[in-house]
Amino acid sequence: MSAVVDPAGKPERSLRLGLCGIGLEAYWSQFAGLEERLKGYVARVAERLARPGVEVANLGLVDTPWRSREAGHQCRREDIDVLFLYVTTYALSNTVLPLVQRAGVPVIVLNLQPEAAIDYPAFNKLKNRTAMTGEWLAFCSACPVPEIANLLQRARIPFHQVTGVLEDTETWREIEEWLAAAQVRSSLAAARLGLMGHYYSGMLDIMTDVTLVSIAFGAHAEILEVDELSALCAEVTEKETLRRVAEFESVFDVQADCPPEELRRAARTSVALDRFVERHHLNALAYYYKGSGNAANEDTMSSIILGTSLLTARHIPVAGEYEVKNAMAMKILDCLGAGGSFTESYAMDFNDDLLLMGHDGPGHIAIAEGKTKVRPLHVYHGKVGRGLSVEMSVKYGPVTLLSVVEDAEAGFKLLVAEGECVAGEILEIGNTNSRYRFPLGARGFVNAWSAEGPAHHCAVGVGHVAGILRKTAALMGLGFRQIC
Repeated sequence: MSAVVDPAGKPERSLRLGLCGIGLEAYWSQFAGLEERLKGYVARVAERLARPGVEVANLGLVDTPWRSREAGHQCRREDIDVLFLYVTTYALSNTVLPLVQRAGVPVIVLNLQPEAAIDYPAFNKLKNRTAMTGEWLAFCSACPVPEIANLLQRARIPFHQVTGVLEDTETWREIEEWLAAAQVRSSLAAARLGLMGHYYSGMLDIMTDVTLVSIAFGAHAEILEVDELSALCAEVTEKETLRRVAEFESVFDVQADCPPEELRRAARTSVALDRFVERHHLNALAYYYKGSGNAANEDTMSSIILGTSLLTARHIPVAGEYEVKNAMAMKILDCLGAGGSFTESYAMDFNDDLLLMGHDGPGHIAIAEGKTKVRPLHVYHGKVGRGLSVEMSVKYGPVTLLSVVEDAEAGFKLLVAEGECVAGEILEIGNTNSRYRFPLGARGFVNAWSAEGPAHHCAVGVGHVAGILRKTAALMGLGFRQIC
Protein backbone atom coordinates (compact mmCIF):
# COMPACT_ATOMS: atom_id res chain seq x y z
CA MET A 1 0.00 0.00 0.00
CA SER A 2 1.74 3.17 -1.17
CA ALA A 3 1.27 6.76 -0.08
CA VAL A 4 -1.39 8.56 -2.10
CA VAL A 5 -0.32 11.65 -4.04
CA ASP A 6 -2.72 14.54 -4.38
CA PRO A 7 -3.42 16.28 -7.74
CA ALA A 8 -0.86 18.98 -6.92
CA GLY A 9 1.83 16.32 -6.62
CA LYS A 10 2.19 16.56 -2.82
CA PRO A 11 2.29 13.28 -0.87
CA GLU A 12 -0.76 12.91 1.30
CA ARG A 13 -0.48 12.06 4.98
CA SER A 14 0.55 8.46 5.59
CA LEU A 15 -1.82 6.06 7.31
CA ARG A 16 -0.88 5.98 10.99
CA LEU A 17 -1.46 2.82 12.98
CA GLY A 18 -1.21 2.32 16.71
CA LEU A 19 -0.11 -1.16 17.84
CA CYS A 20 -0.33 -2.15 21.48
CA GLY A 21 0.31 -5.51 23.05
CA ILE A 22 -1.47 -6.10 26.35
CA GLY A 23 -0.48 -8.36 29.22
CA LEU A 24 -0.38 -8.61 33.02
CA GLU A 25 2.58 -7.13 34.91
CA ALA A 26 2.30 -9.73 37.70
CA TYR A 27 3.40 -12.47 35.29
CA TRP A 28 6.83 -11.07 34.42
CA SER A 29 8.52 -11.82 37.74
CA GLN A 30 6.81 -15.19 37.97
CA PHE A 31 7.66 -16.63 34.55
CA ALA A 32 11.17 -16.05 33.22
CA GLY A 33 11.37 -14.91 29.60
CA LEU A 34 7.61 -14.51 29.09
CA GLU A 35 7.64 -10.71 28.85
CA GLU A 36 10.45 -10.63 26.29
CA ARG A 37 8.82 -13.41 24.30
CA LEU A 38 5.54 -11.49 24.07
CA LYS A 39 7.33 -8.25 23.17
CA GLY A 40 8.93 -10.18 20.31
CA TYR A 41 5.49 -11.17 19.01
CA VAL A 42 4.37 -7.53 19.12
CA ALA A 43 7.52 -6.47 17.25
CA ARG A 44 6.80 -9.10 14.59
CA VAL A 45 3.30 -7.71 14.02
CA ALA A 46 4.71 -4.15 13.84
CA GLU A 47 7.23 -5.29 11.26
CA ARG A 48 4.54 -6.86 9.08
CA LEU A 49 2.19 -3.86 9.32
CA ALA A 50 4.83 -1.30 8.30
CA ARG A 51 5.29 -0.45 4.60
CA PRO A 52 5.59 2.66 2.41
CA GLY A 53 2.67 4.96 3.18
CA VAL A 54 2.00 3.32 6.55
CA GLU A 55 3.56 4.45 9.83
CA VAL A 56 3.30 2.21 12.89
CA ALA A 57 3.45 3.60 16.41
CA ASN A 58 4.52 0.56 18.44
CA LEU A 59 3.29 1.26 21.97
CA GLY A 60 4.94 -1.89 23.24
CA LEU A 61 3.52 -4.16 25.90
CA VAL A 62 0.99 -2.39 28.13
CA ASP A 63 0.44 -4.22 31.39
CA THR A 64 -0.95 -1.76 33.98
CA PRO A 65 -3.66 0.92 34.02
CA TRP A 66 -1.13 3.76 34.32
CA ARG A 67 0.82 2.48 31.33
CA SER A 68 -2.48 2.21 29.50
CA ARG A 69 -3.20 5.89 30.14
CA GLU A 70 0.24 6.89 28.89
CA ALA A 71 -0.21 4.73 25.77
CA GLY A 72 -3.53 6.49 25.15
CA HIS A 73 -1.82 9.88 25.33
CA GLN A 74 0.84 8.60 22.93
CA CYS A 75 -1.89 7.61 20.49
CA ARG A 76 -3.06 11.22 20.53
CA ARG A 77 0.45 12.57 20.06
CA GLU A 78 1.05 10.16 17.16
CA ASP A 79 -2.34 11.11 15.60
CA ILE A 80 -3.16 7.49 14.83
CA ASP A 81 -6.04 6.48 12.55
CA VAL A 82 -6.75 3.02 13.98
CA LEU A 83 -5.57 1.01 16.99
CA PHE A 84 -4.54 -2.65 16.75
CA LEU A 85 -4.92 -4.10 20.23
CA TYR A 86 -2.84 -7.30 20.30
CA VAL A 87 -3.94 -9.62 23.12
CA THR A 88 -0.71 -11.53 23.77
CA THR A 89 -1.82 -13.26 26.98
CA TYR A 90 -4.31 -12.76 29.78
CA ALA A 91 -4.74 -9.05 30.61
CA LEU A 92 -7.11 -7.22 32.91
CA SER A 93 -9.81 -5.18 31.24
CA ASN A 94 -8.81 -2.13 33.31
CA THR A 95 -5.58 -2.24 31.31
CA VAL A 96 -7.58 -1.65 28.14
CA LEU A 97 -10.12 1.04 29.03
CA PRO A 98 -7.83 4.08 29.58
CA LEU A 99 -6.00 3.35 26.33
CA VAL A 100 -9.01 3.04 24.03
CA GLN A 101 -10.85 5.95 25.66
CA ARG A 102 -7.95 8.33 25.10
CA ALA A 103 -7.06 6.99 21.64
CA GLY A 104 -10.58 7.71 20.36
CA VAL A 105 -10.11 5.74 17.13
CA PRO A 106 -11.50 2.45 15.77
CA VAL A 107 -10.18 -0.58 17.66
CA ILE A 108 -9.22 -3.91 16.08
CA VAL A 109 -8.59 -6.67 18.62
CA LEU A 110 -5.90 -9.12 17.47
CA ASN A 111 -6.38 -12.51 19.13
CA LEU A 112 -3.32 -14.26 17.69
CA GLN A 113 -1.75 -17.43 19.05
CA PRO A 114 1.97 -17.92 18.34
CA GLU A 115 1.28 -21.38 16.85
CA ALA A 116 -1.76 -23.30 15.68
CA ALA A 117 -1.67 -25.46 18.81
CA ILE A 118 0.42 -26.17 21.85
CA ASP A 119 2.93 -29.00 21.35
CA TYR A 120 1.31 -31.21 23.98
CA PRO A 121 4.04 -33.92 24.29
CA ALA A 122 6.82 -31.33 24.54
CA PHE A 123 4.74 -29.24 26.93
CA ASN A 124 4.11 -32.16 29.25
CA LYS A 125 7.81 -33.02 29.32
CA LEU A 126 8.75 -29.65 30.81
CA LYS A 127 10.61 -29.98 34.12
CA ASN A 128 8.25 -28.08 36.41
CA ARG A 129 4.76 -26.68 36.66
CA THR A 130 5.96 -23.08 36.65
CA ALA A 131 7.63 -23.52 33.26
CA MET A 132 4.52 -25.25 32.00
CA THR A 133 2.31 -22.37 33.13
CA GLY A 134 4.63 -19.82 31.48
CA GLU A 135 4.42 -21.73 28.21
CA TRP A 136 0.63 -21.97 28.46
CA LEU A 137 0.32 -18.22 29.15
CA ALA A 138 2.14 -17.50 25.86
CA PHE A 139 -0.83 -19.19 24.13
CA CYS A 140 -3.49 -17.61 26.37
CA SER A 141 -4.65 -14.80 24.05
CA ALA A 142 -8.23 -16.09 23.76
CA CYS A 143 -8.77 -15.98 27.52
CA PRO A 144 -9.36 -12.22 28.06
CA VAL A 145 -11.12 -11.49 24.75
CA PRO A 146 -14.65 -11.97 26.19
CA GLU A 147 -13.71 -9.74 29.15
CA ILE A 148 -12.42 -7.03 26.79
CA ALA A 149 -15.47 -7.35 24.55
CA ASN A 150 -17.77 -7.02 27.57
CA LEU A 151 -15.98 -3.84 28.63
CA LEU A 152 -16.00 -2.22 25.19
CA GLN A 153 -19.65 -3.01 24.59
CA ARG A 154 -20.67 -1.56 27.95
CA ALA A 155 -18.52 1.52 27.22
CA ARG A 156 -20.17 1.81 23.77
CA ILE A 157 -16.77 1.70 22.08
CA PRO A 158 -16.98 -0.07 18.68
CA PHE A 159 -14.41 -2.81 18.13
CA HIS A 160 -13.60 -5.50 15.59
CA GLN A 161 -11.76 -8.79 15.90
CA VAL A 162 -9.18 -10.89 14.07
CA THR A 163 -8.74 -14.39 15.53
CA GLY A 164 -6.04 -16.70 14.25
CA VAL A 165 -2.37 -17.68 14.26
CA LEU A 166 0.46 -15.14 14.30
CA GLU A 167 2.09 -16.18 11.02
CA ASP A 168 -0.95 -17.74 9.32
CA THR A 169 -1.73 -16.66 5.73
CA GLU A 170 -5.48 -16.46 6.25
CA THR A 171 -5.03 -14.41 9.42
CA TRP A 172 -2.88 -11.89 7.59
CA ARG A 173 -5.26 -11.76 4.65
CA GLU A 174 -7.90 -10.55 7.11
CA ILE A 175 -5.51 -8.07 8.74
CA GLU A 176 -4.58 -6.73 5.29
CA GLU A 177 -8.28 -6.15 4.57
CA TRP A 178 -8.60 -4.12 7.77
CA LEU A 179 -5.52 -2.19 6.74
CA ALA A 180 -7.02 -1.45 3.32
CA ALA A 181 -10.29 -0.38 4.95
CA ALA A 182 -8.38 1.94 7.28
CA GLN A 183 -6.62 3.44 4.27
CA VAL A 184 -9.98 4.13 2.59
CA ARG A 185 -11.28 5.81 5.75
CA SER A 186 -8.15 7.96 6.04
CA SER A 187 -8.13 8.90 2.35
CA LEU A 188 -11.79 9.93 2.36
CA ALA A 189 -11.25 12.06 5.45
CA ALA A 190 -8.51 13.95 3.59
CA ALA A 191 -10.33 14.14 0.24
CA ARG A 192 -11.56 17.31 -1.46
CA LEU A 193 -14.71 16.65 -3.46
CA GLY A 194 -15.47 19.24 -6.12
CA LEU A 195 -19.14 19.94 -6.87
CA MET A 196 -19.53 21.82 -10.14
CA GLY A 197 -22.91 22.91 -11.47
CA HIS A 198 -26.20 21.54 -10.19
CA TYR A 199 -28.32 18.40 -10.00
CA TYR A 200 -29.98 17.01 -13.10
CA SER A 201 -33.49 18.32 -12.60
CA GLY A 202 -36.01 15.67 -11.60
CA MET A 203 -33.57 12.95 -10.43
CA LEU A 204 -34.84 12.89 -6.86
CA ASP A 205 -32.94 9.68 -6.06
CA ILE A 206 -29.50 11.26 -6.44
CA MET A 207 -30.21 14.43 -4.47
CA THR A 208 -28.57 14.40 -1.05
CA ASP A 209 -27.52 16.60 1.85
CA VAL A 210 -23.86 17.40 1.21
CA THR A 211 -23.37 18.27 4.87
CA LEU A 212 -24.34 14.72 5.83
CA VAL A 213 -21.96 13.36 3.18
CA SER A 214 -19.11 15.32 4.77
CA ILE A 215 -20.13 14.14 8.25
CA ALA A 216 -20.30 10.48 7.23
CA PHE A 217 -17.21 10.31 5.02
CA GLY A 218 -15.08 13.19 6.29
CA ALA A 219 -14.55 14.61 2.82
CA HIS A 220 -14.48 18.37 2.22
CA ALA A 221 -17.00 19.57 -0.37
CA GLU A 222 -15.84 22.48 -2.54
CA ILE A 223 -18.63 24.23 -4.46
CA LEU A 224 -17.33 25.30 -7.87
CA GLU A 225 -18.50 27.34 -10.86
CA VAL A 226 -18.65 26.20 -14.47
CA ASP A 227 -17.83 29.80 -15.44
CA GLU A 228 -14.36 29.35 -13.95
CA LEU A 229 -13.71 26.26 -16.05
CA SER A 230 -14.93 28.07 -19.18
CA ALA A 231 -12.55 30.93 -18.46
CA LEU A 232 -9.67 28.48 -18.13
CA CYS A 233 -10.63 26.93 -21.49
CA ALA A 234 -10.20 30.33 -23.12
CA GLU A 235 -6.61 30.53 -21.81
CA VAL A 236 -5.43 27.24 -23.34
CA THR A 237 -2.90 27.79 -26.13
CA GLU A 238 -2.94 26.12 -29.53
CA LYS A 239 0.31 24.34 -28.67
CA GLU A 240 -1.21 22.91 -25.51
CA THR A 241 -4.30 21.88 -27.45
CA LEU A 242 -2.34 19.99 -30.10
CA ARG A 243 -0.24 18.28 -27.44
CA ARG A 244 -3.38 17.03 -25.73
CA VAL A 245 -4.85 15.88 -29.07
CA ALA A 246 -1.70 13.79 -29.53
CA GLU A 247 -2.23 12.33 -26.05
CA PHE A 248 -5.82 11.47 -26.95
CA GLU A 249 -4.63 9.62 -30.05
CA SER A 250 -2.14 7.66 -27.94
CA VAL A 251 -4.42 6.82 -25.03
CA PHE A 252 -7.72 6.30 -26.86
CA ASP A 253 -8.80 4.44 -29.98
CA VAL A 254 -10.00 7.55 -31.80
CA GLN A 255 -12.44 6.55 -34.52
CA ALA A 256 -11.94 7.87 -38.04
CA ASP A 257 -15.24 9.77 -38.07
CA CYS A 258 -14.25 12.04 -35.16
CA PRO A 259 -14.02 15.62 -36.57
CA PRO A 260 -10.61 17.26 -35.94
CA GLU A 261 -12.27 20.36 -34.49
CA GLU A 262 -14.16 18.23 -31.97
CA LEU A 263 -10.85 16.67 -30.89
CA ARG A 264 -9.32 20.13 -30.45
CA ARG A 265 -12.38 21.31 -28.53
CA ALA A 266 -12.19 18.32 -26.18
CA ALA A 267 -8.43 18.85 -25.80
CA ARG A 268 -8.85 22.49 -24.74
CA THR A 269 -11.38 21.51 -22.11
CA SER A 270 -9.18 18.64 -20.92
CA VAL A 271 -6.19 20.94 -20.38
CA ALA A 272 -8.41 23.42 -18.58
CA LEU A 273 -9.85 20.62 -16.39
CA ASP A 274 -6.36 19.64 -15.27
CA ARG A 275 -5.67 23.22 -14.20
CA PHE A 276 -9.08 23.45 -12.54
CA VAL A 277 -8.41 20.29 -10.51
CA GLU A 278 -4.90 21.42 -9.56
CA ARG A 279 -6.08 24.90 -8.55
CA HIS A 280 -8.67 23.46 -6.14
CA HIS A 281 -6.63 20.38 -5.08
CA LEU A 282 -9.50 18.06 -5.96
CA ASN A 283 -9.47 14.32 -5.31
CA ALA A 284 -12.90 13.69 -6.89
CA LEU A 285 -15.50 15.65 -8.84
CA ALA A 286 -19.26 15.51 -9.40
CA TYR A 287 -20.63 17.74 -12.14
CA TYR A 288 -23.61 18.60 -14.29
CA TYR A 289 -24.63 21.85 -15.98
CA LYS A 290 -27.06 22.46 -18.80
CA GLY A 291 -25.03 25.31 -20.24
CA SER A 292 -27.91 26.46 -22.42
CA GLY A 293 -28.12 30.21 -23.07
CA ASN A 294 -24.38 30.68 -22.50
CA ALA A 295 -22.27 29.71 -25.49
CA ALA A 296 -19.00 29.40 -23.56
CA ASN A 297 -20.50 27.16 -20.89
CA GLU A 298 -22.33 25.03 -23.43
CA ASP A 299 -19.06 24.58 -25.31
CA THR A 300 -17.29 23.57 -22.09
CA MET A 301 -19.89 21.10 -20.88
CA SER A 302 -20.35 19.44 -24.26
CA SER A 303 -16.60 18.80 -24.64
CA ILE A 304 -15.81 17.51 -21.15
CA ILE A 305 -16.02 13.72 -21.52
CA LEU A 306 -12.50 12.88 -22.72
CA GLY A 307 -10.89 15.10 -20.10
CA THR A 308 -12.99 13.68 -17.27
CA SER A 309 -12.14 10.15 -18.43
CA LEU A 310 -8.43 10.95 -18.21
CA LEU A 311 -8.90 12.39 -14.73
CA THR A 312 -10.79 9.29 -13.58
CA ALA A 313 -7.94 7.09 -14.75
CA ARG A 314 -5.53 9.31 -12.77
CA HIS A 315 -7.29 8.56 -9.46
CA ILE A 316 -9.53 11.64 -9.59
CA PRO A 317 -12.91 9.98 -10.23
CA VAL A 318 -15.49 12.12 -11.98
CA ALA A 319 -19.22 11.43 -11.64
CA GLY A 320 -21.70 12.94 -14.08
CA GLU A 321 -25.18 14.24 -13.35
CA TYR A 322 -23.93 15.78 -10.09
CA GLU A 323 -24.08 12.36 -8.43
CA VAL A 324 -22.40 13.25 -5.14
CA LYS A 325 -22.97 9.85 -3.50
CA ASN A 326 -21.62 8.01 -6.52
CA ALA A 327 -18.52 10.19 -6.59
CA MET A 328 -17.86 8.85 -3.08
CA ALA A 329 -18.52 5.27 -4.22
CA MET A 330 -16.10 5.73 -7.11
CA LYS A 331 -13.47 7.21 -4.78
CA ILE A 332 -13.80 4.28 -2.38
CA LEU A 333 -13.16 1.77 -5.18
CA ASP A 334 -10.33 3.95 -6.47
CA CYS A 335 -8.67 3.87 -3.02
CA LEU A 336 -8.74 0.06 -3.23
CA GLY A 337 -7.10 0.03 -6.67
CA ALA A 338 -10.29 -1.46 -8.14
CA GLY A 339 -11.10 1.47 -10.43
CA GLY A 340 -14.61 2.76 -9.98
CA SER A 341 -16.44 3.58 -13.21
CA PHE A 342 -19.77 5.44 -13.34
CA THR A 343 -22.57 3.11 -14.41
CA GLU A 344 -26.29 2.32 -14.41
CA SER A 345 -28.55 -0.43 -15.74
CA TYR A 346 -29.20 -0.32 -19.50
CA ALA A 347 -31.18 -3.44 -20.29
CA MET A 348 -31.60 -7.08 -19.35
CA ASP A 349 -30.55 -9.91 -21.63
CA PHE A 350 -32.86 -12.76 -20.65
CA ASN A 351 -31.37 -15.06 -23.28
CA ASP A 352 -27.93 -14.92 -21.65
CA ASP A 353 -29.29 -14.15 -18.16
CA LEU A 354 -27.21 -11.04 -17.68
CA LEU A 355 -27.47 -7.28 -17.31
CA LEU A 356 -26.18 -4.57 -19.65
CA MET A 357 -24.79 -1.61 -17.70
CA GLY A 358 -22.96 1.58 -18.62
CA HIS A 359 -23.44 5.35 -18.84
CA ASP A 360 -22.81 8.36 -20.98
CA GLY A 361 -20.04 10.73 -19.93
CA PRO A 362 -16.68 9.72 -18.44
CA GLY A 363 -15.49 6.13 -18.21
CA HIS A 364 -12.66 4.62 -16.19
CA ILE A 365 -10.30 3.89 -19.07
CA ALA A 366 -7.72 2.29 -16.76
CA ILE A 367 -10.07 -0.66 -16.15
CA ALA A 368 -11.24 -0.98 -19.76
CA GLU A 369 -11.07 -4.16 -21.81
CA GLY A 370 -8.66 -2.98 -24.49
CA LYS A 371 -8.44 0.61 -25.69
CA THR A 372 -11.38 2.87 -25.10
CA LYS A 373 -13.01 4.07 -28.33
CA VAL A 374 -13.82 7.72 -28.97
CA ARG A 375 -16.91 8.31 -31.07
CA PRO A 376 -18.75 11.46 -32.20
CA LEU A 377 -22.33 11.90 -31.04
CA HIS A 378 -24.70 14.27 -32.82
CA VAL A 379 -26.84 14.53 -29.71
CA TYR A 380 -26.23 13.91 -26.01
CA HIS A 381 -29.48 12.19 -25.03
CA GLY A 382 -31.29 14.19 -22.38
CA LYS A 383 -28.56 16.83 -22.34
CA VAL A 384 -27.53 19.94 -24.26
CA GLY A 385 -25.11 19.85 -27.16
CA ARG A 386 -23.11 17.28 -29.07
CA GLY A 387 -19.49 16.21 -29.26
CA LEU A 388 -17.14 13.32 -28.54
CA SER A 389 -17.87 10.45 -26.18
CA VAL A 390 -16.15 7.29 -24.96
CA GLU A 391 -17.16 3.68 -25.55
CA MET A 392 -15.66 0.87 -23.50
CA SER A 393 -16.34 -2.33 -21.60
CA VAL A 394 -14.91 -2.99 -18.18
CA LYS A 395 -12.22 -5.72 -18.14
CA TYR A 396 -13.62 -9.22 -18.35
CA GLY A 397 -13.50 -11.08 -15.07
CA PRO A 398 -14.60 -10.53 -11.47
CA VAL A 399 -16.18 -7.17 -10.63
CA THR A 400 -17.77 -5.46 -7.65
CA LEU A 401 -20.67 -3.01 -7.79
CA LEU A 402 -20.84 -0.37 -5.06
CA SER A 403 -23.60 2.11 -4.29
CA VAL A 404 -23.62 4.64 -1.46
CA VAL A 405 -27.25 4.50 -0.35
CA GLU A 406 -29.11 6.91 1.90
CA ASP A 407 -30.41 4.76 4.73
CA ALA A 408 -33.06 5.75 7.28
CA GLU A 409 -31.32 3.82 10.08
CA ALA A 410 -27.59 4.16 9.37
CA GLY A 411 -27.61 7.51 7.55
CA PHE A 412 -25.67 5.94 4.68
CA LYS A 413 -24.95 2.33 3.83
CA LEU A 414 -22.68 0.61 1.34
CA LEU A 415 -24.63 -1.64 -1.01
CA VAL A 416 -22.42 -4.23 -2.67
CA ALA A 417 -22.69 -7.01 -5.24
CA GLU A 418 -19.99 -9.25 -6.66
CA GLY A 419 -20.32 -10.60 -10.16
CA GLU A 420 -18.48 -11.03 -13.43
CA CYS A 421 -18.01 -8.91 -16.54
CA VAL A 422 -18.30 -11.20 -19.54
CA ALA A 423 -17.47 -10.92 -23.21
CA GLY A 424 -20.15 -10.53 -25.86
CA GLU A 425 -22.00 -8.06 -28.02
CA ILE A 426 -22.45 -4.56 -26.59
CA LEU A 427 -24.32 -1.51 -27.81
CA GLU A 428 -22.01 0.58 -30.02
CA ILE A 429 -23.60 3.88 -29.00
CA GLY A 430 -20.57 5.83 -27.87
CA ASN A 431 -21.14 5.17 -24.16
CA THR A 432 -19.50 2.87 -21.61
CA ASN A 433 -21.19 -0.50 -21.88
CA SER A 434 -20.56 -3.88 -20.24
CA ARG A 435 -22.24 -7.27 -19.81
CA TYR A 436 -22.53 -8.42 -16.18
CA ARG A 437 -23.51 -11.80 -14.80
CA PHE A 438 -24.44 -12.28 -11.13
CA PRO A 439 -24.96 -15.41 -8.99
CA LEU A 440 -28.58 -14.37 -8.43
CA GLY A 441 -29.29 -14.28 -12.16
CA ALA A 442 -30.51 -11.16 -13.96
CA ARG A 443 -34.01 -11.16 -12.47
CA GLY A 444 -32.80 -11.97 -8.97
CA PHE A 445 -30.10 -9.32 -9.06
CA VAL A 446 -32.37 -6.51 -10.25
CA ASN A 447 -35.00 -7.35 -7.64
CA ALA A 448 -32.55 -7.70 -4.75
CA TRP A 449 -30.50 -4.62 -5.68
CA SER A 450 -33.52 -2.38 -6.18
CA ALA A 451 -35.11 -3.57 -2.92
CA GLU A 452 -32.25 -1.89 -1.03
CA GLY A 453 -33.30 1.56 -2.30
CA PRO A 454 -30.18 2.74 -4.15
CA ALA A 455 -30.01 5.63 -6.59
CA HIS A 456 -30.02 4.46 -10.19
CA HIS A 457 -26.26 5.08 -10.55
CA CYS A 458 -23.52 2.97 -8.97
CA ALA A 459 -19.78 2.43 -9.32
CA VAL A 460 -18.17 -0.69 -10.77
CA GLY A 461 -14.64 -1.85 -9.99
CA VAL A 462 -12.53 -4.82 -11.02
CA GLY A 463 -11.97 -7.73 -8.64
CA HIS A 464 -14.01 -8.95 -5.71
CA VAL A 465 -13.53 -6.52 -2.82
CA ALA A 466 -16.73 -6.97 -0.80
CA GLY A 467 -14.76 -8.18 2.22
CA ILE A 468 -12.78 -4.95 2.39
CA LEU A 469 -15.90 -2.85 1.78
CA ARG A 470 -17.63 -4.61 4.69
CA LYS A 471 -14.70 -3.66 6.93
CA THR A 472 -14.66 -0.11 5.54
CA ALA A 473 -18.31 0.31 6.49
CA ALA A 474 -17.59 -1.07 9.96
CA LEU A 475 -14.70 1.35 10.57
CA MET A 476 -16.76 4.31 9.37
CA GLY A 477 -19.95 3.45 11.21
CA LEU A 478 -21.90 2.99 7.96
CA GLY A 479 -24.52 0.38 7.19
CA PHE A 480 -23.57 -2.50 4.92
CA ARG A 481 -25.54 -4.85 2.67
CA GLN A 482 -24.15 -7.40 0.25
CA ILE A 483 -26.70 -9.06 -1.99
CA CYS A 484 -24.31 -11.46 -3.78
